[in-house]
Amino acid sequence: MAAKRRSEMVEETRAKLIQAARRAFAEKGYAAASMDDLTAEAGLTRGALYHNFGDKRGLLRAVVDQIDAEMAARARAVAGKAGNAWEGLLAEGAAYIEMALDPEVQRIVLLDGPAVLGDPPQWPSQNSCLQTTTQTVEALIAEGIVKSVDAEAAARLLNGAALNAALWIAASDDPRGVLAKAVEAFRCLAAGLLKRPA
Repeated sequence: MAAKRRSEMVEETRAKLIQAARRAFAEKGYAAASMDDLTAEAGLTRGALYHNFGDKRGLLRAVVDQIDAEMAARARAVAGKAGNAWEGLLAEGAAYIEMALDPEVQRIVLLDGPAVLGDPPQWPSQNSCLQTTTQTVEALIAEGIVKSVDAEAAARLLNGAALNAALWIAASDDPRGVLAKAVEAFRCLAAGLLKRPA
């Protein structure tokens, strides 16, 4: 019973730190967010941050993982409303690209994340997205909708296109203007995988 209570306390501490960091990183950016301020806001010490995440960079990784998981869930929900698997794949990619308009996603995941954590395709959270896209492409190949190509290669290129479109939007002076162009180009690129033109 004591072990369960301890694990609950650890999870509660981690959740408080992630929530405080998420707010601070969104409002001030990673570089300007003070560890003292965010631990004070969470009602915890710097020691709790170091114990749970190692350092500020480890805390950013946890925040990015959380937001990335939420983004994936939102994109899958959009895909689930599409009429078929092909349209679902396109809708999921477009939804991911559109999330670049969200100020929190833009600052934490698309601007600060790559600057601090490195290349996004190397992030553990991206592996889950890649597996999901690969499975979708495999199913579309089996159904005869998509050309017989290597499913992982196609998934990597689709995910890379969506990610780079989102990065472009996040760095743009005209995010909304870029969004329309990016989604249209993403759909055109993806259409090249079709066995028969749409």
